[in-house]
Amino acid sequence: MKRRELRINTFSMLYESMFYEREEMDDKVDLYLENIAELSEEDYKYLKTKVLDILDKLDEIDKLIEAATIGWTIDRMSKVDLSIMRLATYEIKFDEDIPPLVAVDEAIEIAKIYGGDSSPSFVNGVLAKIIK
Repeated sequence: MKRRELRINTFSMLYESMFYEREEMDDKVDLYLENIAELSEEDYKYLKTKVLDILDKLDEIDKLIEAATIGWTIDRMSKVDLSIMRLATYEIKFDEDIPPLVAVDEAIEIAKIYGGDSSPSFVNGVLAKIIK
């Protein structure tokens, strides 16, 4: 699976996580991954590990996102935008294999596909502040 596909699947699971308790997410991630056709064992492990690690660091990630916004709380943000920014913030702060600018560029591209008209610029602005 290509990196973009891995990111989109990670984003999708993060979005889904907003509708469940954290304790339910291990099973929900397994169920999601079992329904991806031709998923390699390596990609399965990568996705599961990444999603669960992001969820474990969610408080810290959300604090970084809120600190980078003025007049916005996590509760007011679009669930799509928030899921995208959570993924990118994790990649910027915790994933040494991904250059921060690549994380931002990929987040903007996902926002163009799944977000609203203002999502790409909102995501870009927040993530630019997090990089600083």
